[in-house]
Amino acid sequence: MEAVLWYVLTGTRGGANRVRILRALNERPRNANQLAEALSLDYKTIRHHLDVLVENGILQNSGNDYGAVYLPSDRVRTHWDTVETIIGQLE
Repeated sequence: MEAVLWYVLTGTRGGANRVRILRALNERPRNANQLAEALSLDYKTIRHHLDVLVENGILQNSGNDYGAVYLPSDRVRTHWDTVETIIGQLE
């Protein structure tokens, strides 16, 4: 999981936005529309990043596609120290 986190959050062009999304979802679960509003990003951009994060096991969702609420996966929570290290390097 550590390698996946480093790759998805730092090794790709959208890493900075993915970190912002992950931090926001760590504060409280939200749906894509709430994230777009909170982070001042386009809804389609948020959806793309959410799909990448879910596909890589970083986030999990509940509910249907439109109203699905996202939160960090249990696997990411056990590696949260790695997330904090990545955030520290990006700041």
